Amino acid sequence: MQLTTYWAEYAWLDQRVEPGVALDVAAGRLAAVRTGVAEPPPGAVVLRGLTLPGLANAHSHAFHRALRGTVQVGSGTFWTWRDVMYGVASRLTPDTYHALARAVYAEMALAGITAVGEFHYLHHAPDGTPYTDPNAMGEALIAAAAEAGIRITLLDTAYLSSGFGAAPERHQLRFSDGTADAWARRVSLLDEHRTGGDESAVRVGAAIHSVRAVPADQLATVASWAAERGAPLHVHLSEQTAENDACLAAHGRTPTQLLADHGVLGPRTTGVHSTHLTDTDIALIGSSATGTCMCPTTERDLADGIGPAVALQRAGSPLSLGSDSHAVVDLLEEARAMELNERLRTRTRGHWTAAALLTAATADGHAALGRPDAGRIEAGALADLTTISLDSVRTAGALPRLAAETVVFAASAPDVRHTVVGGRHVVRDGAHRSVPDVPRALADSIAALRG
Repeated sequence: MQLTTYWAEYAWLDQRVEPGVALDVAAGRLAAVRTGVAEPPPGAVVLRGLTLPGLANAHSHAFHRALRGTVQVGSGTFWTWRDVMYGVASRLTPDTYHALARAVYAEMALAGITAVGEFHYLHHAPDGTPYTDPNAMGEALIAAAAEAGIRITLLDTAYLSSGFGAAPERHQLRFSDGTADAWARRVSLLDEHRTGGDESAVRVGAAIHSVRAVPADQLATVASWAAERGAPLHVHLSEQTAENDACLAAHGRTPTQLLADHGVLGPRTTGVHSTHLTDTDIALIGSSATGTCMCPTTERDLADGIGPAVALQRAGSPLSLGSDSHAVVDLLEEARAMELNERLRTRTRGHWTAAALLTAATADGHAALGRPDAGRIEAGALADLTTISLDSVRTAGALPRLAAETVVFAASAPDVRHTVVGGRHVVRDGAHRSVPDVPRALADSIAALRG
């Protein structure tokens, strides 16, 4: 078995910064982690800066990347933003989505992200007609992630209604399988097709788009599909007060209570956003160990509000982070924004340490994507690594023992020097090795979608 050794100038181990760490990699996993190695061993690949476990982007809509800039014209609301989003969604084909997602996932790799949770609901042709391969769009995303060099958990999403039982609107036809049973049949074909593949690179999970998009009597079907396979299950939860109000009107309970009633909550489930919750909601989420994925850059971009992340974590909900609409692709910004948003809301500091924020961006993010063997630098873990420069204009001058604080509160995606996935360099010295011109790939794939 071939052994590759990486030497990290500094590495984040067991919630501390350790100088001089040799990382032996075999078959895509860390075979050994050796501390106190002052100089690179002969033949070792040198990683200058602070090496972290690879970052996990737990919530992505790849096609939203085409909206960047466009949706900043004027003011508007989440709902007017959604109308613009529908326009982009209507123009995607398997080929154009593959090109866009490949560029987006390459941008993620440049930002140190080694695994993405793709919340995928663009299933069919724009008029709702299934493709010859009913999972052509999902397969395009899986292929795009492979070509960009990152892992993907495809969270295949049930999206059946325009709102609490109403039929899908015109732009939503391509999202819908008609019923949860039909959704399960289609996604099972994708899941079965993947069982013989590289299971470390691809996971197939499930998602409920929202309580407004999946009728209450069909929630359990999606939850059962995920439970039978031990697969992750994600759901947009209480992102908008309008959704809460409509749910109360339709069912006499909050979205969280409705999900609890139908067996959706639990340790394999992650609620995304969870912005507008009651104390009862928070207790239900925490007591069931349901996770919470915060997406601060999108939540602030859409003026959604600041979610109760502190209360959720205290109640027992593990926190992860996502880039959602890709207003920016920068997990370090997501991590610090969670803390800084809370500082603005409470006018106090220190809700999370840098180590706690890094845990949300790494170990807890990977766990939310069904990858408990990632997100930590220890023997047996996946050899997924991210190295952040400590001598850039943003990070230079900090004490090495405070490298974690420097990275979380000062560094940005351009400070990522190396991204290693499965022991293989995907980004080296700031350059993507298989997508040589990521800006051009993004520009070309987005231009192809302009109406």
